[in-house]
Amino acid sequence: MDKKSAKASSNDLTQMPLTHLQGVGPALEKKLAGLNIYHPLDLLFHLPFRYQDRTHITSIAALQVGSDVVIEGHILGTAIVFGRRRSLLVKIRDQSGIANLRFFHFSAAQKNSLAEGKRIRCYGEVKWGRSGIELFHPEYKIIDEQDRFSSTKTLTPIYPSTDGLQQNRLRNIIEQALILLRQGANLIDYLPSKLNQEFGTNNLKDALLYIHQPPKNAQLEKLEAGLHPAQQRLAFEELLAHYLCLRRLRENAQQDKAPSLSADSELILVLIQNLPFSLTSAQQKVFADVSKDLATNKPMLRLVQGDVGSGKTIIAILAALQTVGNGYQVAVMAPTEILAEQHFLNFSELLESLNVEIAFLSGKIKGKTRSETLALIGNGQAQIVIGTHALFQDEVQFKRLGLMVIDEQHRFGVHQRLALREKGQSHGASPHQLIMTATPIPRTLMMSAYADLDCSIIGELPPGRSPVNTVLIAESRRSQVIERIQDACSRGRQAYWVCTLIEESEMLQCQAAEVTFANLQQQLKNIDVGLIHGRMKPKEKSEIMHQFKSGNIKLLIATTVIEVGVDVPNASLMIIENPERLGLAQLHQLRGRVGRGSEKSHCLLLYQTPLSELGKQRLEIMRSSNDGFYIAQKDMEIRGPGEVLGTRQTGLMEHKIANLSRDSHLLDNIKIWGENLREHHPGNIDPLIDRWLSVNQQYGNV
Repeated sequence: MDKKSAKASSNDLTQMPLTHLQGVGPALEKKLAGLNIYHPLDLLFHLPFRYQDRTHITSIAALQVGSDVVIEGHILGTAIVFGRRRSLLVKIRDQSGIANLRFFHFSAAQKNSLAEGKRIRCYGEVKWGRSGIELFHPEYKIIDEQDRFSSTKTLTPIYPSTDGLQQNRLRNIIEQALILLRQGANLIDYLPSKLNQEFGTNNLKDALLYIHQPPKNAQLEKLEAGLHPAQQRLAFEELLAHYLCLRRLRENAQQDKAPSLSADSELILVLIQNLPFSLTSAQQKVFADVSKDLATNKPMLRLVQGDVGSGKTIIAILAALQTVGNGYQVAVMAPTEILAEQHFLNFSELLESLNVEIAFLSGKIKGKTRSETLALIGNGQAQIVIGTHALFQDEVQFKRLGLMVIDEQHRFGVHQRLALREKGQSHGASPHQLIMTATPIPRTLMMSAYADLDCSIIGELPPGRSPVNTVLIAESRRSQVIERIQDACSRGRQAYWVCTLIEESEMLQCQAAEVTFANLQQQLKNIDVGLIHGRMKPKEKSEIMHQFKSGNIKLLIATTVIEVGVDVPNASLMIIENPERLGLAQLHQLRGRVGRGSEKSHCLLLYQTPLSELGKQRLEIMRSSNDGFYIAQKDMEIRGPGEVLGTRQTGLMEHKIANLSRDSHLLDNIKIWGENLREHHPGNIDPLIDRWLSVNQQYGNV
């Protein structure tokens, strides 16, 4: 190592600039920042995703087309060859024969370095080319006669990289960080030695050295699957850091004061007496949990889960009445305008006789109406305020916010949730938080992504609900599907037709819905057909939904805006076009719009052929099950937790190493060891969190 690197080795790996490493200048430093690498410690935690076995040399005579090999020989000569593309051809020879190296991208300096008589070692895939056996763009190294091959004793790591950063260069930089580690650079192991022993590693240093440079006899299958004990040791540490961060988040929130809201509310008794239905035992149990939380002076942080149609809205209404009965305001936030409007209608309908002032606010409400609504919120006259993300804009000021109800919370970014909570804190107390989701969260995610929340599950559907029969139908049978609609509507029933598009473009999705609307109007001339999509004005959407709910529209063509919150018990048929384009959880949400009455309901998944194997597997899961928790678990296994929760925007679930589907078996021990560290090693918690979550620390304040 040169003097520069030797000097750097005495420094802390968490503080040392990358430019202390040989070959790292400002341009490369910027590229590495794109991979979230800022210090040598980050290089150590930038792990290989696969390996190549370059531990033995293959003789040229034994080369087989399609195999990845290391060959070594003397350069016989180089030539620039002109064909369809200009290329540099390098001939090399060992004791058994001659092979060719071909480069389509090369410089004059590179050509000059590959001089006749030099010894070269290279790695690449064997192909059959114009000159016989060829290796296209192999990795290579010019070596001297004393360079013995035995120096390659480990498997060669392949790292996640970025444009313009070649593997050789990245490996060289990581190798320097590994040398610093071997020479005793500062790397503290924050896990107890007993826990390390459970993973068969002495410590963190050993685990990292093994993963970066596994011996040639390592179990390659386990390594590439992420299941080697050294990798599991790191995954465990990362999941533990997430768990501890969420526990700390909860503790911080619990240190705030919240208004103590007495459960003795006359409003609740009157509402329950006037309800057109009886609460299920599951709803009663969940509201008892919520009511007890609201009565304390610590901020409630409770997640209410319930499958589609299980009746979460009534829990929110009861919690709102307990809050209003104590003189505080309630904010109800939904991710889409159509769901916010649905909540506004439900709250207004059920609370009509109770003289509770309800306001609605969304980004599309402008002018005088907006000013008047803001004034009602600011002076406290608006007791319950329902809306979209517009509720956390700076101009919205609550007089006395006591409760936040956040529906489908995983669709909101963390900063948005924080902004609304801060509105309540401006008056010296934190509002209670009730978070609701109809996307059942697998236990795996509950234990990791939501460790800061108490959880209640509405585990039963109201009486009279019938499971939805799901059928897979190929696009070629579209005419039969249209006959099914004709038949259902002629018997007084209603139907949905949902249009999806793979592009994340609301405009294209709306155009697709408009085309389908025109076609179906032509084919079903005796049926009233309506259209709803995200680009319509709020008033238009409300009118269409009112017409559908009242039965004037028999067939509703819609985009996925109807995914949550729409409740029309008379609708017993749903067609979802191109279902292979949606996640399972979203399909389950859409399907939940039917089966809300006593009539037998059907969901037809109208798919495009040919379906991929994965597509078949996913749609078969939908066809065979109505269990939201089972479907959510399968969805996570297929797509990953970040997609299921929509957390790409939140920074919450970005794991560097751990994979929640693969590593779910670690979670029970995570909780045990998390509490062990909190009790016996509290000083290790902050640095452990900082090691794994420093890039995403903003969410630790939520």
